[in-house]
Amino acid sequence: MIEFLSEYSLFLAKSVTIVLAIITVVAGIAVVSSRSKKDSKQGDIEVIHYNEELLEMKEALEDSILDSAQLKAMHKEEKKKEKEEKKALKKNPPKADAPRRKRLYVLDFDGDIKASEVEPLRQEISAVLLMAEKQDEVLIRLESPGGMVHEYGLASSQIERIKRKEIPLTICVDRVAASGGYMMACLADKLLAAPFAIVGSIGVIAQLPNFHKLLKKNDIDYEVLTAGEYKRTLTVFGENTDKGREKFVEELEETHELFKNFVHEYRQSVDINKVATGEIWFGKQALEVNLVDELKTSDEYMMDAANDADIFIVRYEEKKSFQEKISQLAVSSSDKVLLRWWGRLTQSKIWSR
Repeated sequence: MIEFLSEYSLFLAKSVTIVLAIITVVAGIAVVSSRSKKDSKQGDIEVIHYNEELLEMKEALEDSILDSAQLKAMHKEEKKKEKEEKKALKKNPPKADAPRRKRLYVLDFDGDIKASEVEPLRQEISAVLLMAEKQDEVLIRLESPGGMVHEYGLASSQIERIKRKEIPLTICVDRVAASGGYMMACLADKLLAAPFAIVGSIGVIAQLPNFHKLLKKNDIDYEVLTAGEYKRTLTVFGENTDKGREKFVEELEETHELFKNFVHEYRQSVDINKVATGEIWFGKQALEVNLVDELKTSDEYMMDAANDADIFIVRYEEKKSFQEKISQLAVSSSDKVLLRWWGRLTQSKIWSR
């Protein structure tokens, strides 16, 4: 029996080794393949006609709720109306230069700390600008708690491309657009928010641990070699100085001032000194201090717009390599953990408002 278990264990170990080797080879091939295709097409633009989706939803409900007699009468009335419209068009055909129906292009941005959705947003905006005219409109459904300044600066620059083309821009915040998220949102010609959406947080934060005392206690030296007085103001392992801290805070203040000026440029009705304290504001409060223009969800806005416009949801589906998928999963997971802890730390403040 012992001999059998020994042989079985050896067989199992060999099998596991072979499986792991196969997985490693397959993963390696996938990585090499993704690298070789680096210069090839990276993704595709997908377009959904929202008006048709609404019509399909309506028809599904009608089929489930109305009885056969009601459905028959309704279809008869629809055919009659359609026949009259065709007759009217035949009698008075539209002129070649007649204005066409307005188009509303809908884009989505779901931001993380690194603003990873900038690349899809860039592609979507490029696609829309190839077709959109001044009579049309772009709606961005924006969700982001903010993140790195330079990444959200780039995301804001992408949105500015729409404004430079003088195409009306509406941004809707259903849940949160804080810090870097609000940097993007403030560019809107019309900024909408759900009543309890979180906006604002016009401030700058930087935090890092310092292990110098721990290293010193254990007689471990750590050297930081730089060229330039302020090349590294604060470090994780080295000894931080008061002068370094002062310079770091000075840089934070400069960044905050740039942020304030940016918001004030696009929302001049805002008392910037009142709102740029790093505080968050719920939708109803944000309306009172002019951080948003109207309380409305994106669903309500789109359903109202569907009466007078053709609505197209534009999405760029990126083809990602195995490595990129793992990296994105890691970033997404870390964001969720950070947001969960941020929610726990601020929960008492939110509930007490």
